[in-house]
Amino acid sequence: MKTLLALCIVWVYCQNTFAQNATDNKLIVNAASDLLKMLDKAQLEKINYGYDSEERFNWYFVPKARNGLMLRDMDDKQKAAAMNLLKATLSQQGQEKAIAIIQLEIILKELEKAPPESDYRSPVKYYFTIFGTPDAKKLWGWRVEGHHLSLNFSSESGKIVSATPLFFGSNPGIVPSGEKKGYQILKDEVNFGFELLNSFSPEQIQKVILSETAPGDIITGNKRKVNALANEGITFEEMTPAQQKLFLRLLSVYIKNYPLGFSNELMIKIEKAGLNKLRFVWAGGKKYGESNGHYYRIQNDVILIEYDNTQNNGNHIHTVTRDLTNDFGEDILKKHYEQAHIKK
Repeated sequence: MKTLLALCIVWVYCQNTFAQNATDNKLIVNAASDLLKMLDKAQLEKINYGYDSEERFNWYFVPKARNGLMLRDMDDKQKAAAMNLLKATLSQQGQEKAIAIIQLEIILKELEKAPPESDYRSPVKYYFTIFGTPDAKKLWGWRVEGHHLSLNFSSESGKIVSATPLFFGSNPGIVPSGEKKGYQILKDEVNFGFELLNSFSPEQIQKVILSETAPGDIITGNKRKVNALANEGITFEEMTPAQQKLFLRLLSVYIKNYPLGFSNELMIKIEKAGLNKLRFVWAGGKKYGESNGHYYRIQNDVILIEYDNTQNNGNHIHTVTRDLTNDFGEDILKKHYEQAHIKK
């Protein structure tokens, strides 16, 4: 009863923010297929890999060249089709964040006073990759990736079956000057985290804060395979009902980046692994913008969420969501191979 009540609290928050339509994989298949139909042979060679290709695990969140088809190498109609795929992939909230992260490159270029001809920071340096053939029934995947954005999805039997790693970052976390001064893309990730931190008693805070120094980045980095980190911090069970409510609100910020159908399934997996086993850990400063930065994570046996804000004097955010049981759809791929072997 306690876990059911807690789960209901999550969805009170989520239902207020999720787009009302459930996951419709036809929209995703159609969006990916429409994009592929528009491409010439050279573009198709760049964008398309086999689903079992090692390239599917080759993910980054730093500004570097990638494999795939870059927005810069598409015409306007192709770009619109590519962005339709991105939008079909995420909830309304998720797609707004992803698009804002892409556009933030323009502001970052201005803040860094880069010359006009520099393309180091650019909203067209984002890459789209299709793994396999878009199909409502078969196993296939897609990736959208560039600076501070990495979306990794797999689909089978007409629905999303894997949607991690998912990386959202923001540099700056809060725009410090110019026309967009005060602009903040990952506002809830920041504010809800601090609100939860500030709700703990002195006794609880001793468990929550592991160190006055935050790690220099998310601990898991861009590893292909990650395991649960140390069982540190405070558990959901050790929080008061009011704190549990704040904690679940923070968790829902990350879960609701996905379409409603998938986010519901992911939350059920997290609940089955034990809400009482969920842990919250904090390191670093207790205020935004302190020079030592700040970090938190949420985890149980299924989910691992990391938030780190240490670079640029604590104004450069990295967040990642990992499914410890099915990153990159590896569990689905394993079952797929096993079934294929049985059929033979």
